[in-house]
Amino acid sequence: MTKRLVHGELAGIKLGDGYPVRVMGTINVSPESFYKRSVKTSPESVAELAVAMVKEGADIIDVGGISTAPYLATEVPLEEETRRLTVAISAIRDAVKVPISVDTPRSLAAKTALGVGASIVNDVSGLKHDERMAELIAKHGASAILMAHETRHRAGGPMKRILAALKETLDLGAKAGIPEGRVVIDPGLGFFRREGRGFGFSSAKEHPWYAWDCAVIRELGRLRSLGRPSCISISRKSFIGKILGLEKPEERLVGSLASTAIAVFNGVHLVRTHDVGATIQAVRMAESIRRL
Repeated sequence: MTKRLVHGELAGIKLGDGYPVRVMGTINVSPESFYKRSVKTSPESVAELAVAMVKEGADIIDVGGISTAPYLATEVPLEEETRRLTVAISAIRDAVKVPISVDTPRSLAAKTALGVGASIVNDVSGLKHDERMAELIAKHGASAILMAHETRHRAGGPMKRILAALKETLDLGAKAGIPEGRVVIDPGLGFFRREGRGFGFSSAKEHPWYAWDCAVIRELGRLRSLGRPSCISISRKSFIGKILGLEKPEERLVGSLASTAIAVFNGVHLVRTHDVGATIQAVRMAESIRRL
């Protein structure tokens, strides 16, 4: 049987089957972020990093004004998030010509970002944190990266639960009028996590949270059933540190690249990373091996 092709676009960037795997460079302007070395707070440093990422091959720049890591208590007032995003996006817009993505679950922050130059909303809540987000994206004609997010605990293994959560999100987007072709889905590595507990596995002892993330990477091909291109954010995440015994994110580049290569081999279409140049090398090798 012929495999259904998956296509889409983010702010004019074509992605999916038949296109190169795209790479999105992430810039954090939130001092609360888990990877402190990635944080840039001045307009000059943000612009400099954006230029460097684009020179290394980034197709998109993703900007976050707050930490969205679910295991960190990093609440930031909306006013501060919007201030950070306004400064950063304005600097990036003037420095490079690639599309800009805003990483936020809050519609008012997203609205501000879209107003100063962003054209993609990266919502880790999958449109479930703020009921106004879906309508905002549709109204502004923006593209969206939507992450799997559960509002209630389900039974089942990782991909079963992720698919169910993403189906809910896609329904919300469709009802709001977001065109199907402008949506990319993300399985949410690192977001299905509670310390010391399992997530849909038979026991927490046998299948802890870091095993969940490994299972997701292994089963990425199942996301194709939703008919949307897929994005993954692996860069320097905690599951890599746990498995390799590397407490500091600064030490996790090799593990990130190995995991990214496997994700690409298993069919992911967009990779979000702090390390654009090295990631692109891993991505292109995995693409070539996958084709062969």
